Parts: sequence; structure tokens; C-alpha cells
Amino acid sequence: MKVLKKEKFPQIWQAINQAYELYLPIEKDDRVNFAQWTEGETVNLEALKTEISPKDVIFPQSETYLKFESDGKKLQLESVESENREYVLFGVRSCDAVSFNLIDNVFLREPIDRLYEKRRNKGTIVSLACSEPEENCFCSSFQIKPEEASPGVDVAAWDLGDKILWKPVTEKGQVLTQKFAQLMEDASQQDQEELIKLQNAIKEKVKELPLASVDPKVIKGELKEIFESKVWDELSQSCLGCGACTYICPTCHCYDIQDFAGGNCGERFRCWDSCMFSEFTLMAHGNPRTTQKQRFRQRFMHKLVYYPNNHGSYACVGCGRCIEKCPVNMNIVKVIKRLGGEG
Repeated sequence: MKVLKKEKFPQIWQAINQAYELYLPIEKDDRVNFAQWTEGETVNLEALKTEISPKDVIFPQSETYLKFESDGKKLQLESVESENREYVLFGVRSCDAVSFNLIDNVFLREPIDRLYEKRRNKGTIVSLACSEPEENCFCSSFQIKPEEASPGVDVAAWDLGDKILWKPVTEKGQVLTQKFAQLMEDASQQDQEELIKLQNAIKEKVKELPLASVDPKVIKGELKEIFESKVWDELSQSCLGCGACTYICPTCHCYDIQDFAGGNCGERFRCWDSCMFSEFTLMAHGNPRTTQKQRFRQRFMHKLVYYPNNHGSYACVGCGRCIEKCPVNMNIVKVIKRLGGEG
């Protein structure tokens, strides 16, 4: 293990940024979100979680992949290759780190999404343990342990006050560590003892959170029975179909393909979409889900039933963003409790 002293952060950011694109939690207008670092930015590693998950670093909200130009009856196509350098995503919380693995299950299985694969492979993920989990967090409901190194991260880090304890986990993490070893120190026995105390403290805090008892396993029954439950009629009535929950969710991965044409040339791009929108999957014959109840049900059936049936894990990481941001206070916790039989 290594130690990074916080007083050296400016040097560390500069050094990493010379070899990689560096993404950090950047504070602007009282909001913290992951963004590419440039000198003078306000880095906030104290914020528990960003307003929006960092998934747009590995799966951009909008991404052009094809340009086209027509000349009479001739059509010229040009594939747009990503020119981004290798990047470091520094300060990812456990819930968001696990969400990357859930998205991988969709895009990196056959047929592999090469656009996603290329960008994903360029990244080195540095996680940061949650020293102070908040009341809307319920990651432990999905077997996520914020005090430990999350599966899939390249470097695990813990905040010890005036320093960060740094543990390379993968070969990528080792390469990153070796490149900037001159800015780090070896962890002492005392540092490792502090880490154990911190991890134990985090465990106890997680147990005491208001939503610690939320358990998706309370949802039982056959697929048809769950699908036809009257709970969907009741809960969907308040849904506005605004899609905010899908855009801030770390695991939502639906997208649309659009063409932007101007005269005899244009480009094709993909962009995030939401199953909560009335035009989602709109085709020539119409939309297969014509009511808000159907769209609402699809979102939560996917996260709590369909995805687990296909991949063996729930498509939720308990980050709590949907609890905080839904304008009508509707969220996956309420759905789990109602499907589990709670009043």
C-alpha cells in the first residue's frame, strides 16, 4: 500500500493529467459532478456522491460514431473513431464502481458493443471508500461493501484525514502507481491500523442507516404474478414520466440512435434515452408501451426481475439518487417494499 498526502494533490493532478485524461469530482455552482480536470478547477473529494453518476465518462450521454455525405446518388460513409487518450477516473464511490460492472454485462457480452468496449478499456478506475454514508444510501441491500475495494476497480483508496491510503488492485492500477511512485510514500503500520479502524467504523454506520433493512429478496412469486400485480396501478399514478430517475441512475443504459443532417452531409450519433418516455422504442407501427403504468412497470421489472434473471444480480446499486431527485418522491425503495407486501 501507498500513501498520498493531500498537500500534494495539485502536483498529483498535474502529473496524472500529463499522461492521461483525468476525471475528478469538480465543484461548480454548488454542484459536484465528474468532469475532466484542468488547472484551477475546484476538486471536491469530500462530497459523498456526485449529482449525476460518472457513467457518462465510460458511456457518454451523446456520442457521434458515423459521418455521411451524399453527392447525387453516391453516399460516402466515414466511421468516427474515438480520439480520447487513456483516462483516470479518480474518486469513484463503491456504488458507482459496481454500476460499471452491471453496464459491462450488457455491452461487453456478444454481440460486443465495440464503441463502448474501446472507451471502457482506456480507463483506469480509482475508487474512494465512503467514510460518511448518508441516510438515503442503501448499497448494502445489494451486497456492496463501501469499506472495501469494489469489484472491477483498478485502485482502491481510503480517506485518512490528511492523506489517502492507496492500494493497487489490478495490473492497470500497478502501472498507474509505478508512474507516480515518486509522489507517494509507503504506508506505515500505523496507516494500516487506521484503515482497519476506518473500515470498522464504516460498517457500523452502514448498519445504522434508515434504509439498511431494504431487501429486494422480499419480492417473490412467478414472473406473471409480479407483472400483473395491482401495485403497478397504484404506484404509477404519481409518476410524471419526466425521466429524471433514468438520467441520474448509474445503471440505466438505454440509448437511441439519431441522425443529424444538414444539406448533403450529416452525422449519426447515439444518445441516452429513457424507458419512461412515451416515445421510447417508438416504431412505425407505434409504441409497445402506451401507458405510463406500462413504462413505469418496465423500468422496475427490468431492475428487480429481468436483469437478475439474466445476469444474476439486481440492476440497482443503492446509491439513493432517485430518492433525492424524484419530483414526486417515487423511487425503487417504495417499489421493493410494496412488491414485498408492505402496506
